[in-house]
Amino acid sequence: MQLAEFFTSQPDRLWALAKQMGIDYAVGPLPWETRGEQPWDLMPLIRMKQRYADHGLELTVIENMPPSNRIKLGLPGREEEIETMQKLIVNMGAAGIPVLCYNFMAQMGWFRTSTTTRTRGGALVSSYDHSLMAGAPLTEAGVVGETQLWENLHAFLEQIVPVAEQAGVRLALHPDDPPISPIRGVSRILRDADSLERAINLVPSANSGITLCQGTLATAGESVPAVIRRFASAEKLFFVHFRDVRGTADKFAETFHDDGMTDMYEAMKTYVEVGYAGPARPDHVPTMEGEDNANPGYELLGRLFGVGYIKGLMEAAGKERIVD
Repeated sequence: MQLAEFFTSQPDRLWALAKQMGIDYAVGPLPWETRGEQPWDLMPLIRMKQRYADHGLELTVIENMPPSNRIKLGLPGREEEIETMQKLIVNMGAAGIPVLCYNFMAQMGWFRTSTTTRTRGGALVSSYDHSLMAGAPLTEAGVVGETQLWENLHAFLEQIVPVAEQAGVRLALHPDDPPISPIRGVSRILRDADSLERAINLVPSANSGITLCQGTLATAGESVPAVIRRFASAEKLFFVHFRDVRGTADKFAETFHDDGMTDMYEAMKTYVEVGYAGPARPDHVPTMEGEDNANPGYELLGRLFGVGYIKGLMEAAGKERIVD
């Protein structure tokens, strides 16, 4: 497993701390420093990749999308958005960035009803309570049905999967978070392992697979080890978000990595068992004492805890595998 972290596109404190923790791989956003170019153009991607390399970090994943809501909703202008996505994929291939983590959550991305829920020791986490959405008005998109989203996803994949094949880029589809439908009238279609498999089979390709977000799939009631085996055996496991939660799709809270409902050691042993050698990163960490929660889920101290915990699991699972 390539233990990675999600970094900003410009050096900050985490870049140095990551190297001190022994991290060699980077997950990056679209670059914001573009010198008049677009973030999906070749040279901004190359310059960002080289900044990471200069700090001893190998950029393996772009976890970001250009504007894509028109694609997801099937609105006028979606062809222009698809062309931008195609350009990003082509330029990622030219820059040698192998994985694109993308999603098909229309109108809103990962969604929470609170970012100040108390967890162990008073740390703050994000949480979701679907009952709070019962009286919420529709978004400006109105009612968005599941059939419409499936059709739009299919049309989208028909136009980007062949491009990814030519560019040598792997497309890692992230499940909908939270995995419940609808939210404010907007359906969510990628809510479990079955729907993820259906999605990547719309346009079958060795370059089309998934981001296994453990927290989302655990919330959906899936067995994380079973999902790992399912997609690894099909060679569709391209990227991992190693995190955990407590609760169900309609009401859950994030947790520290060692305090959720998933057997994280069993999950790590399963990654070792299937021979997963791709990128993985901690995700949605608690905000800890002394932090201002300006960036919920991505403050610094919880990331340090998460990386240390994951490294311990990796070492233990690897040694057990050798003994076995």
